[in-house]
Amino acid sequence: MSNFASNMDVETSKPYFFGDIGFWSERTEVHKAAYYGQVFKLQNLIQSGASVNIVAVDSITPLHEAAIRGQTDCVRLLLDAGAQVDARNVDGSTPLCEACSAGSLECVRLLLEYGAKVNSALTSRTTSPLHEACMGGNAECVKLVLANGAILETYDLYSGTPLHVACASQHLECVKVLLTAGAKVNAARLHETALHHAAKASNVEMIELLVEFGANVYAKDKHEKRPADYTQPTTASGVMLQLYESAPLSLLQLSRIALRAVLGTRAPQVVTKLDLPNRIIRYLCYQ
Repeated sequence: MSNFASNMDVETSKPYFFGDIGFWSERTEVHKAAYYGQVFKLQNLIQSGASVNIVAVDSITPLHEAAIRGQTDCVRLLLDAGAQVDARNVDGSTPLCEACSAGSLECVRLLLEYGAKVNSALTSRTTSPLHEACMGGNAECVKLVLANGAILETYDLYSGTPLHVACASQHLECVKVLLTAGAKVNAARLHETALHHAAKASNVEMIELLVEFGANVYAKDKHEKRPADYTQPTTASGVMLQLYESAPLSLLQLSRIALRAVLGTRAPQVVTKLDLPNRIIRYLCYQ
């Protein structure tokens, strides 16, 4: 390893492109030290000249390894030594994606401090950090990346929006964070909405939350099925959806929908306390 490391310079920071694999290798000692949080060993390897951007055959860098395990000290050490903060593995995932997936809030915060991108130019082909946080059920990571500019409606070709992912994975806290931040409750992937996912899972609390935020109980997916069609009529979720279909929206639901229409999402316009009720009333009267 010493001869191998001596022939490799620590790479300086430069733009990283998908497919720019750098050095091909099996999983190296640098990868292992980063993965297991062996700070002193990693430091010695770097000081001996080992590359912090060396990649394994699946394009995983040591920074990916440290991030997926929540090894904050190793992440900082690698970044200080010039590790590519937005390096992509063969699946297109960045270290920030890995940290969000693992729920390592400190690693997420550190990567963001070093300039990690929360939104990718490849959002239609790969999952974003926000998708990964929702998939892992890591609500605090969801909040953090949203606070740093993550796009609520970023779309993944296979999973849909982050709200789809959170509902499909049955992570209620993530759903709450997304909806409160202004996620589009009726966004569809192949005509399938978040409510379809909640109905398939028979998740009563999630169904109730989505409907309160304006989910369309009559929406049909590519199979021409409504959310209620994915439930058993005698179950709690089935009874609830049948009730929602037969009853008008409550004042709470109407008010929430009206507020969203008036204020918008993520960056609400300034509205005075006196003006807001009047604007809501005008909105409801013209629906």
